[in-house]
Amino acid sequence: MFSKKRAFAGVALATGAALALAGCAGGSESAGELDPDEEVTLDLAFWGNDVRAELYNEVIDAFEAEYPNITVNSTFLGYPEFWEKRQTEAAGGNLPDVMQFDYSYLRQYSENGLLLDLDPYIGGIIESDPLPENILSIGVVGGTTYGIPTSTNAWGMYTNPTLLGEVGVDEFAGGSWDDYNSWMAEVTDASGGDVYGGTDWTGRIQNFEVQLRSEGSYLFSDEGEAGFDEARLAEFWESGAGIRDDGTVIGQQTLEEVAPLSGFGAALTVSELTWDNFGGGYLAELGEGYPELGLVAPPVTVEGSQDLYLKPSMLHSIAANTDHPEASATLVNFLINSPASGEIFGTNRGLPASETALAAAELDPLSQQIADYEASIADRLGDAPPVPINGYGTLEEKFRQLGTELGFGTITVDEAVSQFFGEMDVILG
Repeated sequence: MFSKKRAFAGVALATGAALALAGCAGGSESAGELDPDEEVTLDLAFWGNDVRAELYNEVIDAFEAEYPNITVNSTFLGYPEFWEKRQTEAAGGNLPDVMQFDYSYLRQYSENGLLLDLDPYIGGIIESDPLPENILSIGVVGGTTYGIPTSTNAWGMYTNPTLLGEVGVDEFAGGSWDDYNSWMAEVTDASGGDVYGGTDWTGRIQNFEVQLRSEGSYLFSDEGEAGFDEARLAEFWESGAGIRDDGTVIGQQTLEEVAPLSGFGAALTVSELTWDNFGGGYLAELGEGYPELGLVAPPVTVEGSQDLYLKPSMLHSIAANTDHPEASATLVNFLINSPASGEIFGTNRGLPASETALAAAELDPLSQQIADYEASIADRLGDAPPVPINGYGTLEEKFRQLGTELGFGTITVDEAVSQFFGEMDVILG
């Protein structure tokens, strides 16, 4: 037996066409009862490192102790290699029974018929009580659930209390985007330009999304339609012209010089708008001189709007080609909902999405801070947007690149808008 086997070998990248051809048509599997006497072997695949692998091994040991008729063989790879291997397996119709899954791939694999419809198992084998509806809805594509989130994160703003103390400016007290700009200018002025209030926030598509959601719109619909026009995007990028031109935010050239660190990670800015699960990385980059971080809500566009949402750090999905859907669903439920998973994984996969797993997890100070933050923004949390369209990652990167060019002053806002819509037309077909 090679239970909990580890795989490191690289694999060839399968083409998108081959992946599409491998998809199988058909309806949902019928939800049955798990037969406790049937001997079953499942394959489980995840991305990560040796630390995560050891945690999975512990959880699998606990699972096999509770379900002695099920043997789990697990493999893991680094993130890029993981998806290369999945595409090769998809082309051959032999995906693992259970997979750790990334949000950005969920639409591609589900629309190609490669993932099992989980709806017949939710509320039965897969416990739904510990998972709020806004969590379960995250894994829905076209009205069908194809993934269950293991953990969540939300858009927020990290701040550096140590640097703020050194320049003598209080924490951002909340308010509008103009209020945030004024606060950043106060920090930059107080430091004499040695430290900046932040980075040009119009370079991140997520900040654009926050504003659109507050206005009752969206980035992209489930059908792949844009929720904005050229004029709205131009307005967004123009709103950053002032802080770019007057030196309120860190210059693009300085950011290039400290890369791959961000301005925040290099202790050159006191704030950064980003996903709340980035805190651990920031603490590691900043080092011992900066023992803590602040975490506050992003600026408000429209008061009372539900402009924020919970995003999955990762999900678990089941292959449509599995021979053991009930056993696979049982494993997914254990990996997400069991107290053992919360106790063993802790926050290695992010803040547990399941209330039972979260209650069993021992949270370090930063993880507790993130949990408290997500509780504090409950009134701003709306439904998650549709699962990202195919090609969303390309558009996100294009948005970032154009923001960089705006920072350098090598492109006008009108040129940036034209380029982005040109890219969007290609991606959306």
